[in-house]
Amino acid sequence: MSETGKKAICFYFQVHQPFRLKRYRFFDLGHDHYYYDDYTNESIMRKVAGNCYLPANEIMLDLIQKHKGKFKVTFSLTGLVINQFRLYAPEVLESFKKLAETGMVEFLAETESHSLVSIKTRSEFEQQVNAHRAMIKEFIGTETTSFRNTELIYSDQIGSWVADMGFKSMLTEGAKHVLGWKSPNYLYCNSINPRLKILLRNFVLSDDIAFRFSNKGWSEWPLTTDKYAAWLNKLAPKSELVNIFLDYETFGEHNHKDTGIFDFLGHLPGSVLKKTPYRFMTPTEVADTLQPVSAISVPSPISWADEERDITAWHGNELQAAALDKLYDLTDKVHKCQDRQILKDWEYLQASDHFYYMATKFFSDGAVHAYFNPYDTPYDAFMNYMNVLSDFEIRINRCIPDNVQANEISKLNMLIREKEQIIDLQTAEIDMLKKKRAVRKTTARSAGKKKSSGSKSSAKKKKVKEATA
Repeated sequence: MSETGKKAICFYFQVHQPFRLKRYRFFDLGHDHYYYDDYTNESIMRKVAGNCYLPANEIMLDLIQKHKGKFKVTFSLTGLVINQFRLYAPEVLESFKKLAETGMVEFLAETESHSLVSIKTRSEFEQQVNAHRAMIKEFIGTETTSFRNTELIYSDQIGSWVADMGFKSMLTEGAKHVLGWKSPNYLYCNSINPRLKILLRNFVLSDDIAFRFSNKGWSEWPLTTDKYAAWLNKLAPKSELVNIFLDYETFGEHNHKDTGIFDFLGHLPGSVLKKTPYRFMTPTEVADTLQPVSAISVPSPISWADEERDITAWHGNELQAAALDKLYDLTDKVHKCQDRQILKDWEYLQASDHFYYMATKFFSDGAVHAYFNPYDTPYDAFMNYMNVLSDFEIRINRCIPDNVQANEISKLNMLIREKEQIIDLQTAEIDMLKKKRAVRKTTARSAGKKKSSGSKSSAKKKKVKEATA
């Protein structure tokens, strides 16, 4: 139960845009080392900034000022979207800074590259998280105390890594196959390290806004703030925490302004505060205020993607597996190379979006993301990415010696040195034996001469003795 008796509602929004790749042909390998479609990236950023980021941030700022400390909200800005803001829409970055200055907004840490590194290697995962924490401090001006992984990917092991890095809480999906009979509307903790509190997304109430709001065929259409507040009240007797986690592009991009989505956003906090027992909290506040009801066991990674809530959206077929393996096989080489552009490309090429485009399964939310997918088929996405990755590898090998060759050369050099040492020892031993032999011969000659002279003297004495007899 909560320490204060309060019931919490947590509004969290993901903000992300990848650096999309241009059409990169096999014949470009070794010649063209710039991989990005600058026109598309800038066009999409300017469009989404105008449709979503700027008007939604303005509404958020107004709500914070209007409700005087009672409305709080949480964001995660990927390292990639921060870099896109800096390049194409600096006014958006400024609007997020203004939100941060109110003290009513929490910014979460995540992987700098919005990558899938957490399912590959711990050391690289931790390095990316630390890099992202530094970016949030530099460009937003806040410290990060709670964490969300790329696409809310979570497992017991990943959670334990996050706990070891000192985070108080982590966000993930309230997946049915994990929860069973349990409710997502409570605070939980990591099964390996209970110090990490786990906030589970209420996917029904979240998707009511994200995917069903503008669907006129939905039985609950149109969705009003009073109706939404009534649904929250129905949950209230048996819940302590409701987590509404959404893509920020829900407002104005996925659901256009003329659907009434901004009016809904502008009035929702007031309805929640007036008509429900819930109070807005950020993840860190939730971790500090509520007590977890139990640990949650998640042995295999889950996410907030499609019906299965697993990681098959990015790692579900042979194309994706091959591309991921190829990418992360380059990790050690990349870190031995100090070329700034190679390190920047390494960051951009890890974005989960590149692998999402290769998915061959059907997504329940596929139509929402179709606008952002630059490829006609998953196979086009795979071939384009692998061409880019092949050129990237060529550049790395030029930057540093190939590991395999370097190891072979090193082994051969070591073998040669060992043989030379053996030869030197054997030569020294032979020289020593030669010297000993020479000494023995000299000694033997000397002994022979003495024996010979002694025999002659004895014979002479004998003759003298015989003559005098």
